Parts: sequence; structure tokens; C-alpha cells
Amino acid sequence: MRVLISGAAGFLGSHLSDLLLADGARVVGVDNFVTGRPENIAHLRNHPRFELIRHDVTEPLKIDGAIDQIFHLASPASPVAYDKMRIATMKVNSQGTWNLLDLAVEKNARFLVASTSEIYGDPAVHPQREEYWGNVNPIGLRSMYEEAKRFSEACTMAYHRERQADTRIIRIFNTYGPRMGLKDGRVITNFIRQAVNHEPMTVFGDGTQTRSLCYVSDLVRGIRAVMEADFHEPINLGNPEDVTIVQLARDILSLVPGTRSRIDFQPSPAYDPRLRKPDLSRARQILSWTPVVSRKEGLEQVVKYYLEANQPK
Repeated sequence: MRVLISGAAGFLGSHLSDLLLADGARVVGVDNFVTGRPENIAHLRNHPRFELIRHDVTEPLKIDGAIDQIFHLASPASPVAYDKMRIATMKVNSQGTWNLLDLAVEKNARFLVASTSEIYGDPAVHPQREEYWGNVNPIGLRSMYEEAKRFSEACTMAYHRERQADTRIIRIFNTYGPRMGLKDGRVITNFIRQAVNHEPMTVFGDGTQTRSLCYVSDLVRGIRAVMEADFHEPINLGNPEDVTIVQLARDILSLVPGTRSRIDFQPSPAYDPRLRKPDLSRARQILSWTPVVSRKEGLEQVVKYYLEANQPK
């Protein structure tokens, strides 16, 4: 099995590379390192079944030899990244998706696109089922990510319906674990960095807004399961246990020894969704998949990783 992963040097892409290599696959990693980091895949540099191509998938990609599966994960995926790179975010999820679908058709490869829970916007339905169309402002401050991902889904289904491409769509909810960028604007990395550096832990609003948090090992298992399943419509992947932001801050405070940080409440930013939680009925039924890593266990692992790496600054 030879697979291609766009965004292979990113947080999720590097963990997916590890999982598929452990399965015995040959992995062609593609990344332009706009947000991907070389250190995420440094341990794969001499792996006999890992090949790295430095390339921007918004440009057509030529690959010699057979490709059996394509995982399209390339995209800025954190608020800091897609706010800074609005046009690049739009391009990689539109033209990049288009180019990789063309490659999938050329190679007769199965194609999976990583969409996001952000396509649900500020949801009026809770938890969110795949049949829900979302509540998204098409010109809002997050529209460069939300609308680009919605387009990537539409493009994927168009290739499936018109060109009989063998496609899969996943909608990823909040995921965390080692190799996240500490300054990427995600809530867990923000809290860890602030706690380790004894800075105020910023909680927006009253902290009662909720997130569901899936540990990365569970998530990449789910991605693999979707690719292997015979189902073409979107499938939610995440953890159905939600937690308030203020409770999450307290959890992380309790895991960082000696921290002098305290919670600091600040006004809510615009378009910050109050509720985000996946309905996993489809994943359970079709994939027999459910997350197994508890929030306590996952947070312990990720805090330990950053403390041992001595990264927070």
C-alpha cells in the first residue's frame, strides 16, 4: 500500500504518517512547510518507507508510480494560522483539493479530505449531526476557513458524482496532543504555555462555552477507519464528552507543577462559537469507532510532552 499525505509535517499529518507506517504502508509525505514543522517528522528522515516531497498542493503535483490512497490534510488549521494566511487557506482548500482530486482520478486512488467542525459555524443544533447544514457567516472573521472547508466538501462530492472518484469526507472536531504549535491559538496550547510561564490564563467570556476534545491517537485511528470504510458522505470525528473552557483551564493548572498562573477572564472575541460537540452516531454505526483516551489521560500526556521538551516560552 502506497499512500500520499498532504500536510504530512503538520500536527495531524505527522501522527497519521506514524500510524500508517506502523501498519506497513509506504508513505509519500507532501508539505510546503508554511505551517508544517520539520521537527514533526524529523524522526522519519531515515525511515525506509517514508518519502518527503516539498511542494505546495495549490500547484499541480506529479507523482511517479502507483498511489493507492490520498489523505488531504494540508491547510492552516489554527485560528492564528488561518487569520494570518487567509488567502493561502482559501487556496489550499479549493485549488489544492481540486489538484489532489485530479491526482486521485489519474491514479485511481481513494481520496479522503479533512474537513472540520467549523463548517457548522456557531451551531443552532447541539450536538452537531452530519445532516446539519450549519450556521456560518460567509463573510465573517473565520469565513476564510469555514467557507473554504465547505467548498472542499462540495468539490469532493462533485468529483465523486461526476467522475466516480472514490472519496471520503471527515469533519474533525477539536483535537490535541504532542506536536501542536504552542503559539497556534488553540485553547489547550495557550493554557499550557501560559501555565508553564506563570502568565495569566486567558479565558474569554465567562468560560461556560464548551469544547469537546479528542486525543490525537484516537483521531488518527478514526481517519484510517474512514478511509477503509465504504461510505462517501461526511463523518464526524471527535470526542462526545464536552467540557467548559474554565474547567479546562483548571484541569491544566492542576497538571503544571509550581505554576503561579491564575485564570484571567477577558471579553469574548467575535464569532467564537459557544457550543461544539459531535454526534458520533454515524462513526459508531459505520466504523465501530469511538475515542478511548480520557481527557485526564490525554491532558497528562500532552502536558508531560511539553514539559519534557522544555518548549513553552
